[in-house]
Amino acid sequence: MLRAVFAATLLGYFWKSAGTKVFDRQGAEGIFDVLTLESGVYAQMFPKQFEAAGYDPSKLSVLHDLIAYAGTLAEFILPLLIVVGLLTRLSALGMIGFVIVQTATDVLGHGADPGRLFDARYDLIDERTLWIMLFALLVLRGAGDLSLDRLSGLEAPQAAHPTGYPA
Repeated sequence: MLRAVFAATLLGYFWKSAGTKVFDRQGAEGIFDVLTLESGVYAQMFPKQFEAAGYDPSKLSVLHDLIAYAGTLAEFILPLLIVVGLLTRLSALGMIGFVIVQTATDVLGHGADPGRLFDARYDLIDERTLWIMLFALLVLRGAGDLSLDRLSGLEAPQAAHPTGYPA
């Protein structure tokens, strides 16, 4: 159920976001376009450093390139693994880290207002807290019965709750 909720609500968001990092704006994407990052990825991931480099990707370090490739691949692969239920706990843990870094970049790099928890407004921090809660439940409970984790034997079936109801 958790994976279905993720697929219905956040899968498209993460894949669209990852797509902005690899697909060019002219619509001339090829099969190997995912191996080439668009310059906008640096504006998204390293806004202040990219501005300081005069918006020239060649003036950034190799570390920036490695982080950009790793983050982009993670944004494609981790959601896919969660949806199919393969390495779900590890993938969900990776997504928690991803959302934390994404939120820090939005607030510290782009100047987004995080908002506050426990107020009447729904802001960035409220949304990201819900996302992390979804991923935390996947880390704690696993993918469930209809998953590649279960079918492959990577995850044992959960024991029934003493009351007969799920915990």
